[in-house]
Amino acid sequence: MTHHLLSFGHGYSAQALVKLLTPENWKVTATTRSPEKAEALTTPGVVPILWPGTDMVPTIKSATHMLVSTAPGEAGDPVLAGLEDQIAQHGQHLEWIGYLSTTGVYGDHGGGWVDETTPLSPSTKRGEARVKAEAAWQALANRAGLPLHIFRLAGIYGPGRGPFSKLRNGTARRIIKKNQLFSRIHVADIAQVLKASILTPRPGAIYNLCDDDPAPPEDVIAHAAKLLGLPIPPAIPFEQADMSPMARSFYAESKKVRNTLIKSELGVTLLYPDYKAGLQALLAEEA
Repeated sequence: MTHHLLSFGHGYSAQALVKLLTPENWKVTATTRSPEKAEALTTPGVVPILWPGTDMVPTIKSATHMLVSTAPGEAGDPVLAGLEDQIAQHGQHLEWIGYLSTTGVYGDHGGGWVDETTPLSPSTKRGEARVKAEAAWQALANRAGLPLHIFRLAGIYGPGRGPFSKLRNGTARRIIKKNQLFSRIHVADIAQVLKASILTPRPGAIYNLCDDDPAPPEDVIAHAAKLLGLPIPPAIPFEQADMSPMARSFYAESKKVRNTLIKSELGVTLLYPDYKAGLQALLAEEA
């Protein structure tokens, strides 16, 4: 039987997963909103499809697996807004559904630890929207008997997404806020966790995806500068930093995220267990 992944909002993390699947003869249908992006998504084993604008029922019927990477908007989750009834009616054969959420659903914990059992208490509008989207997907899964898995992602970095370009062009900043901790994860580790879940599905599962080393953001910038042999950017107190509302909102929450479950249940060994290993690998890939 040919496995067929339907990927909604086929972005950075989804593309990393597909790199692991297509060598194993998976078929992938990837949705996008623009013809330009559709052309860019066309790779061996991947067929892009414009949505909204295309009847998705035939694809839902033929898919064995579904990954949802779309961010919720004011109207909620866009996939559910447009296709909830179709998925409920025609998705009964699906073996696995993955929904990519965020650790932002936990809110601020003053630098303390959270795990998958921590009550959800988001402190940003983005976090609130994710909580509502998770609940909506869980309601659909319960109503239709669908194999939903929720993945709460920490800050994502990887090829093309790291501090090196900002350090090189002089725009990197070390913004200091007392007791500020972020968890993060390399995109390759996201991909391997998703694949491990596909191979050993547990409907209803929720997993935190992050590395072993929650760290202050200024430490990451400083280490990246050292790797490049560039001066460490000066420290800027958070209160004095000129930041966009979006950037400032990221500093509204400080927490350390536990990743025990992906190891104990899915058997994952992180490729990049901390930011130092991840940044070193990114730099080596550039060589």
